[in-house]
Amino acid sequence: MASKEFPRVPESVPPVHTKYRVIQTPLPVPESLPLLERMHAAEPRSMGGQPPVIWDHGEGASVSDPYGNRWIDFSSGVLVTASGHGRPEIVEAVCGTARRGLYHAYCFPTEIRVQLEEMILSFAPSPLKQVFLLTTGSEATECCIKLARTQGMKLGGARKSVLVTFTHAFHGRTMGAQWAGGVPGLKTWMGDPDPRFVQVPYPDGFRQTDLSFAVFERSLAEQGIAPGDVCGVMSETFQGANATLMPAEYAQALRRWCDTHGAALIFDEVQAAFGRAGKPFGFQHLGVTPDLVACGKGISGGMPLSAVIGTEALMGLYGPGEMTSTHSANPVCSAAALANLRVIRDEGLIDRAARLAPVLREGCGAIAAAARGRVGRWDAVGLVAALQFAQPGTTEPDPDTAWRIVHEAVRRGLLLFAPVGVGGGAVKICPPLVIEEEALREGLEVLRDVTDGACSS
Repeated sequence: MASKEFPRVPESVPPVHTKYRVIQTPLPVPESLPLLERMHAAEPRSMGGQPPVIWDHGEGASVSDPYGNRWIDFSSGVLVTASGHGRPEIVEAVCGTARRGLYHAYCFPTEIRVQLEEMILSFAPSPLKQVFLLTTGSEATECCIKLARTQGMKLGGARKSVLVTFTHAFHGRTMGAQWAGGVPGLKTWMGDPDPRFVQVPYPDGFRQTDLSFAVFERSLAEQGIAPGDVCGVMSETFQGANATLMPAEYAQALRRWCDTHGAALIFDEVQAAFGRAGKPFGFQHLGVTPDLVACGKGISGGMPLSAVIGTEALMGLYGPGEMTSTHSANPVCSAAALANLRVIRDEGLIDRAARLAPVLREGCGAIAAAARGRVGRWDAVGLVAALQFAQPGTTEPDPDTAWRIVHEAVRRGLLLFAPVGVGGGAVKICPPLVIEEEALREGLEVLRDVTDGACSS
């Protein structure tokens, strides 16, 4: 099987029938092929990278197709459905708002907007006191870049406009977000590098083994960047390529460095916020508070909504009408997000993620052992984990093994999204926060067995 492709010819699979998983047809389901072909004809091929499973309905931590198959969901639709699929609270919030005829309001005031903003701020530590609601994670990270640069140039003129980010980082697919990203292959379409975006090694303990903050300072010096020219430093709390938190000592040194040099500290929490990491925000594991936070994915449970949370000084840099977005705080999306965050709060899903974290870590350790040296590094925090498949004894990614494992897991009723990260070698585990411990253990056991089979030769 070639990397980045799943078989398009139906394969017979052993039937599966457990409390949480049902597979009773070949995959892809023969009856689904006409729909898959229509999609293939109508869409760019970039949309074709996921397992050929027709999502029809979901409930809690499971997804079902129209043909009687049911999967344990270890994807959360790429870390989005934190409170689970089919939440009646979110369904009623969406339908109730739409039934009132209010499904767009631009920037005109609505009660639902302020309710959502106050709910978001109830999770946030001081001095994060204001919220700007947007639509996508990329839009949120772009806004953070804009605010950091605006403040920097206000303090130090045009020279203070350098944004520092990290190798292997992913901050979105729009232009500014991709300049800020740390994956060179995603930037080729933009031509010559922009010298105002620089990357330093991310202290992941795998591809960068020196975890001292001296590496940050040395890397800037080697690139000819004066500290006074830096307007901001932005990092994912854990990178999309892995699930590795920045070491707390490093983060605390970075906070001091930003304070010393008048740079905004930004955490991209699009994946990490609102419980995924076992705390309201992933940065709370690090003993620091940033100046700006970009949020998305799990904030709304499924509707397109994102947010920037920041200090009053940064959020107040632009006047009325100068920093807006057409669909900011769309009433339907805002209602869904408010319902989602209420579920996370009222059902204690953040504490639940923390309680289940040892189960996830134990399972990942067993999977890594079954890989016989082909997992170069694995990490888990809260209810997110990543297994980085690599050529034994190296950091060279092994995407073929990663894709083989995802393919076989889907055949056995465990839903994962396609491998991600450096060279497409990382298998990410991120179930909805509502997953039952029994289902989590079953899914991890399936993944261990699949890995054992894929790595036995």
